[in-house]
Amino acid sequence: MEKSCPECGEKLRGRTDKKFCSDYCRNTHHNKQNKETTNLIRNTNNLLRRNHRILEELNPGDKTSVTRTKMLARGFNFEFFTNIYTTKTGKQYFFIYDQGYLKLENDYYALVKRN
Repeated sequence: MEKSCPECGEKLRGRTDKKFCSDYCRNTHHNKQNKETTNLIRNTNNLLRRNHRILEELNPGDKTSVTRTKMLARGFNFEFFTNIYTTKTGKQYFFIYDQGYLKLENDYYALVKRN
C-alpha cells in the first residue's frame, strides 16, 4: 500500500516512515494546525512588546512619573502585563518584563525599572 502526503496528496517516495513529500508540505501542514493558537500568542506578544517599548520611552532612567493620559495617548494597554509585584505595605507594581508601573494619586503612575 502506497502512502500519500497529507498536505498535497502526492505519492510518497523514499523512507517507509516518511509522512510528507517535502519540507514545504510539512511546514504548511503544521502551520495550519497551529494557526489559532499561534495568532493568539503572536497578538499577546505584540501587545506586551508595545507596552514595554512605551514604558522604556517614558522612563529613560530608573524612575519617573507620568499621567495615565500620556500613557494612553501612546497606545499603552493596562490589561496586558507579565507579572505583579506586591510590596510589604500592599502596593502593587505591574511589570512588563523589567519595566513596571505603580498607580499613584490623581491619575499619575510611577514608572520603575527592575535591575
